[in-house]
Amino acid sequence: MSDEIAYMTATDLIACYRRGALSPSEAIEVVLARLEKLEPGLNAFQLVDAEAARTAAVQSTERWAKGAPCGALDGVPISIKDIIPTLGWPTRSGSLTTPEGPGEFDAPCVARLREAGAVLFGKTTTPEFGWKGMTDSPLKGVTRNPWNLAHTPGGSSGGAGAAMAAGIGALAHGNDGGGSVRIPSSYCGLYGLKPTFGRVPHHPQDSPFSTLSASGPLARSVADAALMLNEMAKPDARDWYALPYDGRDYLADLDAGVAGLKIGLSTNLGGAEVVPEVLETVTHAANRFADLGAEVTEVGPVIEPLRPIFEDYWLAGFGFTLSKVAPEKRDLLEPRFRELAERGAAGSKEAAFAGMVARAALGSTFSQFHETFDLLLTPTMPTPPPTADTPYHSEQFDRWHHAVPFTVPFNLTGQPAASVPCGLTVSGLPVGLQIVGPRYSEALILRAMRAFERAAPVAWPNPAINASLATIN
Repeated sequence: MSDEIAYMTATDLIACYRRGALSPSEAIEVVLARLEKLEPGLNAFQLVDAEAARTAAVQSTERWAKGAPCGALDGVPISIKDIIPTLGWPTRSGSLTTPEGPGEFDAPCVARLREAGAVLFGKTTTPEFGWKGMTDSPLKGVTRNPWNLAHTPGGSSGGAGAAMAAGIGALAHGNDGGGSVRIPSSYCGLYGLKPTFGRVPHHPQDSPFSTLSASGPLARSVADAALMLNEMAKPDARDWYALPYDGRDYLADLDAGVAGLKIGLSTNLGGAEVVPEVLETVTHAANRFADLGAEVTEVGPVIEPLRPIFEDYWLAGFGFTLSKVAPEKRDLLEPRFRELAERGAAGSKEAAFAGMVARAALGSTFSQFHETFDLLLTPTMPTPPPTADTPYHSEQFDRWHHAVPFTVPFNLTGQPAASVPCGLTVSGLPVGLQIVGPRYSEALILRAMRAFERAAPVAWPNPAINASLATIN
């Protein structure tokens, strides 16, 4: 029964609370017990606050007993990525150089989740400053994939992905500046959505990657992702970049399907190279959309490779991050990150600004693409998850070639994009299909995600994950 509760969707938990079959206090005890048992093997949490979680759950239980929940997520256990400010909890961002003291405020999305009644129980791991598509850090060490503990869950929301796949929490917050929600969703067999830039307010906007990044849900069902987005997208005046709040209910029309949509398929976007078993799995998944009534057309690479124009832009951001670290603390940084940041600090300002200008051209290309196609399908990742000890941005796992060729274009353009689980490799590791839409089309993407989920449902708990987790002492 505890496994059943651990893997309940948020939607199902709320239904149980409503009819009195389960209480938020009972649900959080399952989460905390599972976390305590599995964390030694997963290493998915930077911080766990059991006391605060139990207090919030008791308050939620009392509200449900009176038939008066305070919001759409009342009593739902949700984790927060440790790169987002949270009142009372430190934000370490995977770094030994960051302050250890408690946070003084909630970021907008955290505030909205609290207001909706969510039971926040901990902060999930991230690589240092979220710099890579794997999750290991000087502060916390290596986070592992529940499907196979020898492999990475991806990054930079890797702790969130690992926790969700392991049944620790009903929903997880992630944020995505280059693929950081979609990569762990792909590697961990989850539904993950990066909204349009500005859809989910954020504060403070103090990162050089602020205009690339968006907070979004990692979930075990599409309805849960829509439910969480409903709350996270509510307004907050602190974010000058935020889109006007339109009050949209992303659960509405979720089952409207994809019949009649024109969908492009690119398995070599920007010249990306995909390993055969991922290519076969993604192509089969794309064919399901044709079976569901969409018109699916192969569209080729669509864009030129991004690395030549955007590498200096990427490194310049690291250089800015480095400038905010006190010189006496820089020896505490991850050596590979520091090396790249120093390259960025010494780089050409002209080249960095050229990348900024090129974003507009890239956005125009995709804007014109969506004049013809409602959606674009690609692999989320060109390879299965590498082993957790693989050096990032190396010959074995190069950022541009292996990690972000399909995800980062849509951070640069600000478009919404999602990953849905579409199958397993021969070795039993998840493969993700990316669904991309024009700006402001989260509802359409969620519809497509839901149509695919209904055609190819994912069962939780998963026997392969259970077998893997059973090796944790």
